[in-house]
Amino acid sequence: MREQVVTQKVGNRSGMSGKGRTSKEQRPIRRGRESGMTMSARLRNLLGYLPAALKVSMVLVLATLAFLGYRAAAAASFFQIRSVETRGLNRASKDAINATVRRSVAETGVWRADLVALSSQLEQLPWVHTAIVTRVLPDGIRVRITERQPRVVIRTAAGRFVWVDEDAVELNEMQPSDQMPNFFLRGWNEEDSTSARSENRERVTKFLELQSDWGTLGLSERISEVNLQDVRDVRAQLAGSDSQIEIRLGGQELGQRLKKALNVLDSQRQTPRGPLISYIDMTQGKNAIVGLVTGGKVSEAAASGDGNEVPERTKPEVAEKTKEKDAKTRSQTKKPDQKRT
Repeated sequence: MREQVVTQKVGNRSGMSGKGRTSKEQRPIRRGRESGMTMSARLRNLLGYLPAALKVSMVLVLATLAFLGYRAAAAASFFQIRSVETRGLNRASKDAINATVRRSVAETGVWRADLVALSSQLEQLPWVHTAIVTRVLPDGIRVRITERQPRVVIRTAAGRFVWVDEDAVELNEMQPSDQMPNFFLRGWNEEDSTSARSENRERVTKFLELQSDWGTLGLSERISEVNLQDVRDVRAQLAGSDSQIEIRLGGQELGQRLKKALNVLDSQRQTPRGPLISYIDMTQGKNAIVGLVTGGKVSEAAASGDGNEVPERTKPEVAEKTKEKDAKTRSQTKKPDQKRT
């Protein structure tokens, strides 16, 4: 009987361990796919199994934590104000600006400072027209100032001379070192009200127009101040030896009227009536009405722009009010000092 020898198949290793090997190879592939997932993908997979209410709750919790963290960081000493940088200062007070900034930012810190409100506070200070405020993290504030420019000197009711800008904002008193303007503005409304500020802006606008017009005509040096209490009834007070004379100009053609009034004055300066002239009224047409003062009384005479007399415009008038009867008598009696020019 022949023995059967079973020959072992050595070369078929893959057949011997194929099943086990296949299983081993699949596990690493599955683990590799899982390890290749990003954190965001894993969170999405996790959130996919959570109910909607739980998702909303988690968002609210995270938002609350972020807000509390923000407040804690902002309130930390890391953001407390330590330096204030100012630019564009010439006349404005650096100390006043620094004090305003530190007072405003002390409680909030630099990070939470209200820059718009701080800018508005700075613009209330003298000489400050605009203020641009920026943060310099972590502990600084930068302020860039545009200053107001003095344009007009007003004479107040108390006799003080004060600079104002084109917005009619009072700045400070005129100093001896300041350049003297050709003439001043009188008739300022000193009330602290919206209507008063509006009126004063109109006065400043009119004054700047007169300043330019009269400067072009070469008349500015002969004026000491202009009364703009009523911008439709402009009156100019002359300067120097003519300081007692007022020119009444009205509200139109102010440059030409002033020029004609000065021509009348110059033509009569060397006459006996020259020292008696009190005012020249240019509001009654093309002819000038010259007011003469003698013995506390005023008489009027009409003259053309070149100083020639205009008899039909002569009109007597008293300076001081008396009884009606006496006034009527004077108006009917020709005064010795009333002369036509």
